[in-house]
Amino acid sequence: MAKRTPVSPEAAAKHEADVALAGRFDDLFAQAQEAERALRHGEANGASLEELHRAGKRLDSALTDVMRAAFAAQRAEIGPRGYDDRIYRRKAMATPPVRAWTMEAERLLTLRESHRLTGIVRLPRPPAAAPGSAASTVTA
Repeated sequence: MAKRTPVSPEAAAKHEADVALAGRFDDLFAQAQEAERALRHGEANGASLEELHRAGKRLDSALTDVMRAAFAAQRAEIGPRGYDDRIYRRKAMATPPVRAWTMEAERLLTLRESHRLTGIVRLPRPPAAAPGSAASTVTA
């Protein structure tokens, strides 16, 4: 029987970073919920386009952060060997705790992508300068 290879220092460092990020999941999730509440409140109260755009961007950023934390929790649940050993990682992906984190991370990814497509208010572009006006002439 072959001896198990030790965990590389790079894998151990990545695992520690993922464990630290995964530990912030609840806080980041609460921030995303608050950002969504602020966006919905602005929509309900007729906020300006600029305010809705800023709120949408804040929600996008919060969803990105919490999604990254969920994927980090998934990798942390797999363990440090999962960074170097693809077979170990694949077996660990089938365990219930890892599957739960995978489903949560993918749900957040889908939510973020849906929000990016439909939830961020687009600001109107400033009107283009008319041909022949002082703003449109180029000085050489």
